[in-house]
Amino acid sequence: MKKIIVSVLFLALSIGSFAQSEKYVNAMKAGIAAIDSSFKNPQSMLELANKFERIATAEKNQWLAYYYAAFCQVNYTYMEEDKSKVDAIADKATTLLDKADSLMPKNSEISCVRSMIANAHMLVNPMQRYMQYGAESASQLEKAMIEDPTNPRPYFLKGQGLKYTPEQFGGGCKTATPILETALEKYGIFKPASDISPNWGMKRVQALLEECK
Repeated sequence: MKKIIVSVLFLALSIGSFAQSEKYVNAMKAGIAAIDSSFKNPQSMLELANKFERIATAEKNQWLAYYYAAFCQVNYTYMEEDKSKVDAIADKATTLLDKADSLMPKNSEISCVRSMIANAHMLVNPMQRYMQYGAESASQLEKAMIEDPTNPRPYFLKGQGLKYTPEQFGGGCKTATPILETALEKYGIFKPASDISPNWGMKRVQALLEECK
């Protein structure tokens, strides 16, 4: 009888765990599917960041929920017209990403978003902040390349940054194109770990290369 009770309890817990996991994955897929369209609407991106944060609060052991919350938060900084608000938003993204990092350390995708956050801080005042945040952004991309040499996103972010850097400072299409081409090659063979793992950037790389023709 005791064995039967234990078996029933185990089955109930397994079903509950599966249902919770399925609910989590479905919520994540819905959020990820909405990211592209959110780039057209700053408020939409912020709402999406909050949605991922709520998922993370409910699923505290899932690093991807914190990751996407930080990803949306930092992308919102690029849309914010009031530069006096950007540092606080970027700091919020860092707090979320630190939680992701505690669950999945030494992760290339996390390092990419750290680079984006440093870039957001820099763009508040590029002339004054380039030495600190420009160096940090570049360092995080180099770290991401080492952590996962197959990941195309650090090459995408590096190439994109170079494209928009003036030629007199070592940027422009001539410098960016080889890096973007490497990114595109890596996108062609990259396999995300799951249906909800990071897999963004390829269309943007194609657009940047087209602009450089």
